[in-house]
Amino acid sequence: METENKMIKNEVTEKILTPKNGMGMLFLLLFALLAEIAAFAGGIALAATETSIPLGVTLIVLSCLCFIANMIGFAGLKIVHPNEALVFTLFGNYYGTIVKPGFFYVNPFVSAQHPSPDSNISVSINSEETTNIAITKKAISTKTMTFSNEKQKVNDVLGNPIIIGAMVIWNVENPTKAVFNVDNYPEFLSIQCDSTIRNTARRFPYDNMDTDEDGDEKTLRGSSQEIAELMKQELQSRVVEAGLHIQEVRITHLAYSEEIAAAMLQRQQASAIIAARQQIVEGAVSMVKMAIDQLSEDEIVVLDEERKAAMVSNLLVVLCGNKDAQPVVNSGSIY
Repeated sequence: METENKMIKNEVTEKILTPKNGMGMLFLLLFALLAEIAAFAGGIALAATETSIPLGVTLIVLSCLCFIANMIGFAGLKIVHPNEALVFTLFGNYYGTIVKPGFFYVNPFVSAQHPSPDSNISVSINSEETTNIAITKKAISTKTMTFSNEKQKVNDVLGNPIIIGAMVIWNVENPTKAVFNVDNYPEFLSIQCDSTIRNTARRFPYDNMDTDEDGDEKTLRGSSQEIAELMKQELQSRVVEAGLHIQEVRITHLAYSEEIAAAMLQRQQASAIIAARQQIVEGAVSMVKMAIDQLSEDEIVVLDEERKAAMVSNLLVVLCGNKDAQPVVNSGSIY
């Protein structure tokens, strides 16, 4: 029962057509049209005479029927522009696809198919403006196109809300699949792109704040190229059924959400200050050690432990202080 109730989708195998040259058929149809006009005129002339009325009427009827058939024949002339394809059906069945540009003649009863004709698709011009494009053409464009995904709020692996946006460079690789396997392939790409960005962003942290952890961990901010490549692979696996090829995915916007942006900025500043202070202290200690060692080796002055401690304290204050030191000259003894 479960098998019987399951809907089975008909898989359509792409068939590349090699139709006749349209220019020769055009001249043939035009010649036939002139012949039909001449026969029609001759039939009228014969019908005007009393002795040839039946022959004239017969000639007029035949010329009219041939004219109708000739007009139907003109419907078989098709023009395919570069980087476009035409997908045809004949009485509800898949007929074939023309992928090379040129002027061709096909069966006049075939009809070109396009997903969701006469519908509107929103295309992003920039981050703030969008425009609606009405799909009225029957040709499937195989040109390289850019899809700009809108900024969306997601949570990274640590649960921090972030704002992320991406741009997808893509093209139609299999026009037959794009027409028959999905209802509207640009809308299908848009939905799959949103889902892919969300799923990928959830798997990685925005940034690695803990300096003690391994620095090889991938982050959205520090490993944008690697993350974009993962997005491309996942998105390609999702849209291969629609006959689409994903050429590249780029992260165009990445930032903390407004509600935590200020706190995260303070955390980043604190981490930077700690790292800077650590480096300053390490440098100051090495300089103090070097000064004491050189004074001892060159026997410039002999310092006891108390004087060494006072010297170390003074040098560390000078080297680690935020402000310029104010020297005090001591002309007497420290005892």
